[in-house]
Amino acid sequence: MNEGVWRIALPVPRGDLYDYLPVPGTSAPRPGCRIEVPFGRRQLSGVLIGTAAGSEIPAESLRAASRILDERPLLTPAILKLLRFAAGYYHHPLGQVVATALPKLLRQSRPAQLREVPIWALSATGKATDPDSLKRAPRQAQVLRRLVDAPSGLASHAISTEFDAAATCRTMAARGLLEIASADSPVAVDVAPELNPEQQAAMAAIRAQAGQFASFLLDGVTGSGKTEVYLHLAADCVASGRQCLVLIPEISLTPQMVTRFARRIAGRVVALHSGLSDTDRQNAWLHAAQGTAQVVLGTRSAIFTPLKRPGALIVDEEHDGSYKQQDGMRYSARDLAVRRAQLESIPVLLGSATPALETMHNASRGRYQNLRLTKRIGGVPMPHSRIIDLRGRPVDEGLSLELAAAIDTHLRAQGQIFLFLNRRGFAPTLLCHDCGWTALCPRCDVRLVLHRRQAALRCHHCGHDSRKPARCPDCGSDSFVALGHGTERLEDRIRQRWPEAGCIRVDGDTTRRRGALEKALEEARSGRARILIGTQILAKGHDFPALSLCGVVDADQGLFGADFRAPERLAQIMTQVAGRAGRREQRGEVLIQTHQPEHPLLRTLVRGGYAEFVGAALAERAQTGWPPFSHLALIRAECTVATSALALLQEAAASVPLDTTVEVMGPVPAQFERRAGRYRYQLLLRSPQRPALHSCLNHLRAVLEQSTLARQARWSLDIDPLDLD
Repeated sequence: MNEGVWRIALPVPRGDLYDYLPVPGTSAPRPGCRIEVPFGRRQLSGVLIGTAAGSEIPAESLRAASRILDERPLLTPAILKLLRFAAGYYHHPLGQVVATALPKLLRQSRPAQLREVPIWALSATGKATDPDSLKRAPRQAQVLRRLVDAPSGLASHAISTEFDAAATCRTMAARGLLEIASADSPVAVDVAPELNPEQQAAMAAIRAQAGQFASFLLDGVTGSGKTEVYLHLAADCVASGRQCLVLIPEISLTPQMVTRFARRIAGRVVALHSGLSDTDRQNAWLHAAQGTAQVVLGTRSAIFTPLKRPGALIVDEEHDGSYKQQDGMRYSARDLAVRRAQLESIPVLLGSATPALETMHNASRGRYQNLRLTKRIGGVPMPHSRIIDLRGRPVDEGLSLELAAAIDTHLRAQGQIFLFLNRRGFAPTLLCHDCGWTALCPRCDVRLVLHRRQAALRCHHCGHDSRKPARCPDCGSDSFVALGHGTERLEDRIRQRWPEAGCIRVDGDTTRRRGALEKALEEARSGRARILIGTQILAKGHDFPALSLCGVVDADQGLFGADFRAPERLAQIMTQVAGRAGRREQRGEVLIQTHQPEHPLLRTLVRGGYAEFVGAALAERAQTGWPPFSHLALIRAECTVATSALALLQEAAASVPLDTTVEVMGPVPAQFERRAGRYRYQLLLRSPQRPALHSCLNHLRAVLEQSTLARQARWSLDIDPLDLD
């Protein structure tokens, strides 16, 4: 045994902690500091987790650490505990988990130094300039509009997530439109509106638990003012000298949320997400860690950001699948938020209009205190929903006569329309009319999607892209038929039928270019675009004041999913889509087109809303034994040779003891057996007891790591999977 060993987490795929001798002539720093060490022929930056009196490794084999990178720990004791919990719960190497918590530059032995960035505000000239006068400089116009909503100013990375706002701000400053404001000088903030009785009751319950762990579900219908509760909670934190971490599901929601918090919080508001430059991300992270940022807004990975004085955690749209990491360590940021709040003895608030069934179950058992917001702000009633039966009726490129007539009516009333179709491209299938040939992806077991404007056939799973053939490769015919409808096809018809209305399409194709999404959202909010066509990108958390009609163009595509969670996902997205309508004075209208008008899920949603769906869905889950009444783990294996992936999982399944309470399902092919040229199989484990499941996983992980078949097939482990594909 060797005395005085440093135990360090390194970003490598094997092992938990690595033992090193101290840097010669130094004493051990505190846990959470970065240490540079030799690893093979490389130098790696790791994090000191602790020290030990000795090591099981022979003295002659131990190497000394190279240098200490930090004088003070970057990661707090609570964050280190959270990371160790995550590594154990998700069965992932601790070193890779710890690396997840650090910005990219801080994983590379860079100094943990703040680079002060300017806070930009409108100058007197800028305040007098109409953004519409900058038509030849659309990015400058966008910056101008953002800063009108943030009079105290914003850092460039908080102004836009989709283009280089720093360069644009410098150009505008040279023109006299912007000036640099001090982030630390006193700023005027908007006066908070008076809370309604339900919001007051929610805040009273949260305040009663201030300074200690408590978990709350803010279950509020769309438009009920959940964000206002978030703002009051954040203001309480700042007033008491503490910080607030707010998780949001999508990067696209960052600008509007930063603006809302910046207008109400007398302090620094920073954003953390993958759209930032490495330097901006490190700056925001250090501001949070050093306590100079009062509010931290971030997407999934922000859950690991250390706070010097934590006061509260907020998870907006807690049901959203974006909080679940789908590669590497497949963690749930929502679930880790609850664990972190427990470790730091602070309240956590989970908010949603459509809470996950697991969350509702926890609330019903008293694990979460349920705070209800049942009324919309201003007394506006919930939109009126109606099912349109498409069976045997004429349809014009996806539009029924009833939906087209409703569009006419709302346009005449100066309303705005949102047509929801969760399928991008022109058509999901290209077929030869003469011989029946279908365009298939050569690397996946799926059809290629036709994108007519680019004359392209694309796979939305692996990214394969090819030109649309001039003639059928089987029979030589040029008679092709495009089957089904995508957003591109719907947009073409809308522009033909309502050419003066102004139409924008928001999906994964139209928002690829930097700045495209923000520009589209600005067009939608301003009302210049009267008809919006979009996928679920538009259904998440956006507020369009003039929107009065929502049309679900094709509800059928989500009704018959093989995954047991498919009904829950459909109910959530349809409720969120419907919630976009009627946010101001007039009541909104929702029309749902379907060939299955008697489907119980649709009937339940229209009759009783999401709350009635939850009751029926939980009762069904209890009968069938699916979560939240059991616990799942999914082991996936993939290989270019199908038999290798299958054999690896068969070996793992055969090693599960017969007397365990863990049920083994499979291995079976994934829903799409071949993706990107690799064959995919999966093994599902289910148990009513979480400890039994994890004990079994510890055994299976060892089997998989030691198997010779693992040299041929890649495998991954997903705890509490959201997607069984």
